[in-house]
Amino acid sequence: MSQDTNPPPIPKKDASPEYELEKEMTEKLKTAHMDIGRELSKVIVGQKEVVEQLLIALLSGGHCLLTGAPGLAKTLLVSTLAKVFDLSFHRIQFTPDLMPSDITGTEILEENTEGHRELVFSKGPIFANMILADEINRTPPKTQAALLEAMQEKQVSVAGTSLELEKPFFVLATQNPIEMEGTYPLPEAQLDRFMFNVVIDYLDEDDEVSVVQRTTGAGGDPVEQIFSGEDLLKCHDVVRRVPIAEDVVRYAVRLASASRPGRDTATDFVNEWVNWGAGTRAAQNLALGGKTRALLEGRSHVTYDDIRAMAAPVLRHRILVNYRAEAEGITVGKVIEKLIEDTPEKGAAVTA
Repeated sequence: MSQDTNPPPIPKKDASPEYELEKEMTEKLKTAHMDIGRELSKVIVGQKEVVEQLLIALLSGGHCLLTGAPGLAKTLLVSTLAKVFDLSFHRIQFTPDLMPSDITGTEILEENTEGHRELVFSKGPIFANMILADEINRTPPKTQAALLEAMQEKQVSVAGTSLELEKPFFVLATQNPIEMEGTYPLPEAQLDRFMFNVVIDYLDEDDEVSVVQRTTGAGGDPVEQIFSGEDLLKCHDVVRRVPIAEDVVRYAVRLASASRPGRDTATDFVNEWVNWGAGTRAAQNLALGGKTRALLEGRSHVTYDDIRAMAAPVLRHRILVNYRAEAEGITVGKVIEKLIEDTPEKGAAVTA
């Protein structure tokens, strides 16, 4: 069957309020993309791919896991994003003694104006639009579970009562991949709630020189707000309205399912190197990220290239390689590259 690379026809829409909102936000995204990059560049040097992936996640409404060594400006990047989008921001330093109530808040005994004592709930740092969970793998599973409820349900449960969180709500969590002693690896269920795993690497020499010059000189220009929280909520709605052809959806599904060992369609290298593959959320996030990427590039449809561009950040924390792969120097990144290479855009998955 011949492969048609042309995008699917986009149906004409009436000038309904929903269509007008979609048109308005699409135009705003096209013009704001460069503006957001310009504002971030006032503080962040280089890391264009990292910034792009974080921007896609925020506009899609997803959470992000940031993996990188200390001193790579992860905290600065997240706090600057909060300023650009005019979001309330809280940083939580995760430690082995951190309790769930330290995140969600707790009830305290207060005396009211009539002299009677009553329990009053004092909100924790989770009540903000953007949360930086610093070194999330350093806290026990009990505390991680409290964060998991907030990420998935957009609420916290305290003293038998469920309290909704502010919208929009994002968790950007950092992990140090070097020092693993005394850490509590995140369970697969929690890892799966993160839309992307964004890897932050060291800068090249020119960018690092620029960082040193900026940080040891006079203060730079202040960061200006480009979007608002209300704009972000509108974007989340518009992103989901972006058309995507069934063939492109099937490609995203095949790419995710190709990572699962022990299946009839699994290739030899997946059966040999992979212990656990990506679930359905991976295909959902491939499609959602592809829609956002298309909008940022001024297109109203999703292409196969959009899906491939999302493969690494979506799959790298959802694929678990085995000891044989580690012994042979096979990383998750190499597995993803092989998956992209061997998964056809159309037709049945390649079999060994």
